[in-house]
Amino acid sequence: MAGAALLLMLDNLGKSAEHQSENVVKVYNEIEWITIFFFVGLFIVIAGVEHAGLLRLLADKLLAATGGDFKVTGYSILWSSAFLSAIVDNIPFVATMIPLIKSMAPAFGGADALMPLWWCLSLGACLGGNGTLIGASANLTVAGIAERNGIPFRFMTYTRIAFPLMLIHVAICNVYVWWRYF
Repeated sequence: MAGAALLLMLDNLGKSAEHQSENVVKVYNEIEWITIFFFVGLFIVIAGVEHAGLLRLLADKLLAATGGDFKVTGYSILWSSAFLSAIVDNIPFVATMIPLIKSMAPAFGGADALMPLWWCLSLGACLGGNGTLIGASANLTVAGIAERNGIPFRFMTYTRIAFPLMLIHVAICNVYVWWRYF
């Protein structure tokens, strides 16, 4: 935001106060405020969850549920990331999962051994975010722009098409991860 404000100031150098005012109002009207405040709220919640120690607890529960099996843990991360990223925006979800996966390093032989888990997180969260309108910031931004231009589309309309495609893509990634790492 500071960078955008600086660019706005530089753009207005040497212009009349009235022109500067019109420019600022125009720029502020173009900003996707709903999306920005959505992310602010999500990151506040994620920081609270991490501060409360829930992420470490979740890592321990995931390891217990998978019996410490590396392959099962990877597939669990892939598929749970896909489904959860379809429900929760994938950016804060990944921000939450990073410390969770890092805390699994001792159980699997150190940080270097975690590469397949990082790929499972990346593929699952990225593709899962495509499953619903709220799954990825780009989806929300495009929906806002489309609505502003008189072409709105609703959550269920989007999800009916996108969710089955997401499942197919994650299944293909499951095969890729098995072939590449396991």
